[in-house]
Amino acid sequence: MEKINVIWFQAGGCTGCTISLLNSSSLKIKNLLLDEIVPGKIISLIFQPTIMAGSGEKVIEVMMEESYKKDFILVVEGVIPTKDNGIYGRVGEKTFLEILCDLAEKSNGIICIGSCSSFGGIPKGSPNPTGCKSVKEIIDEKGIEKKVINIPGCPPHPDWFLGTITKIIANLPLELDELNRPLDFYGKLIHENCPRRPYFDKGKFAKSFSEEGCLYLLGCKGPFTYADCPIREWNGGINWCIKNNSPCFGCTETEFIDGNSPLFKRKEIEKIGE
Repeated sequence: MEKINVIWFQAGGCTGCTISLLNSSSLKIKNLLLDEIVPGKIISLIFQPTIMAGSGEKVIEVMMEESYKKDFILVVEGVIPTKDNGIYGRVGEKTFLEILCDLAEKSNGIICIGSCSSFGGIPKGSPNPTGCKSVKEIIDEKGIEKKVINIPGCPPHPDWFLGTITKIIANLPLELDELNRPLDFYGKLIHENCPRRPYFDKGKFAKSFSEEGCLYLLGCKGPFTYADCPIREWNGGINWCIKNNSPCFGCTETEFIDGNSPLFKRKEIEKIGE
């Protein structure tokens, strides 16, 4: 049996990405960790602060000891503070910044789960007092040449991560866009598959959240947000933002959060849906 070692490093964030994954319905977390999701291969989760039983100095030592074998996939959740040498985020005696660089250098590759690690997310929003940066920004600055796969979302859909890690384990082709996002999940605009698209085409726009119509005037960012939320839906396929009468906030894009704010205000663009 081949073990695929995974170190899941949590930096600055709300743990929402982990919670989203734990709520997966298409593939339960216990199946991911205990079963052969690919014949002959099994995931060995070495470190994951939220779900592991151990804590404290000993588990940090285990993580670092395992990392020296240089045979693991690094999953990063959360943003990395960099101001003042990264002192605004620590695990034990080391900063997030130090640990990230150490693990990234030794890893076989990096999966950034969530908008924070992928692009900076909400913590990187202005004025960004702690100098938060995405993982890709940091490893590029440090000259660490590792493949990075971004799975943005605030939080990301569990299928986006599970589908990606399954393809990696099975050695299947994984096509990425220019932002290193898997095209399987981020290949089309939300606007293309939105159930309210006919309203947009007819020029029928809602002026309040109680009205029928396209939510563009109420701040919907679906016309320039890439994700498959409309066809995948959330919470076991029950609901998603626009179905719940909320605009899309564009949480899978680099513009989240500064470029998409105010969230409930229309963002002017020249052409939509082309």
